[in-house]
Amino acid sequence: MIPLSVLLHRDQDVLAEAVAARLVTRLVDAQAARGTASVVLTGGGVGTAVLAALAASGARDAVDWGRVDVWWGDERFRPAGDPERNETGARAALLDHVPVDPARVHPMPAADGPDGDDPEVAAERYAAELRAAARPGEAVPPFDVLMLGVGPDAHVASLFPEMPALRDGRPVVAVRDAPKPPPIRISLTLPSLQAAEEVWLLAAGGSKAEAVRLGLTEPSPVRAPVAGARGRQGTLFFLDRAAAARLPHGAEGLASP
Repeated sequence: MIPLSVLLHRDQDVLAEAVAARLVTRLVDAQAARGTASVVLTGGGVGTAVLAALAASGARDAVDWGRVDVWWGDERFRPAGDPERNETGARAALLDHVPVDPARVHPMPAADGPDGDDPEVAAERYAAELRAAARPGEAVPPFDVLMLGVGPDAHVASLFPEMPALRDGRPVVAVRDAPKPPPIRISLTLPSLQAAEEVWLLAAGGSKAEAVRLGLTEPSPVRAPVAGARGRQGTLFFLDRAAAARLPHGAEGLASP
């Protein structure tokens, strides 16, 4: 059975610092083993807080940032630099503060990019970029860590409950009419999320408690996309106490003290 862990923290600030510290260790270990490392970033309050905590940590310099490939799990299809884009937040919180190789930073296309305002073509472009970095015969690289925020409705990336993207086998899809603004987005699909070595799910606040419960108990990722976010080697739920308020019976045994 693939390991699943639930890691509890006092509040969002402590959670963000713990995830940042663990990410440093994971990237350093990957670089020691292979020379490079890869991470998939997420947006939202907790995801951005993790990046800010990493930027503020002295341990960040243990990572050779020039040998890290940076990807995104989803993106709001807005013009480059728009404050709603996950890329914009990630650059301000971390990427502008560490010596990344620009060629190894892979943002999803923007609405004013080479594909104009066509998110389907933009999704195909990102899929091609992923395929070029993947091993022969695979659609996406084997990401070392893929981080995902958890929405109150149990969505992850831009995969919302009951939407067609959840049944799509392509690596990247355009999402229209998302129930959360902005309505047009680009997202990795479940098969791409599941290609990661480790999936880290981040949730803070009482509004996420039911979604966390579903992520641990719901058998259908169509009803609760968070339930389909699983890594090849492991899945970790990073929670603050409020988000853990509805942990199912038995999940306490998976939790750290």
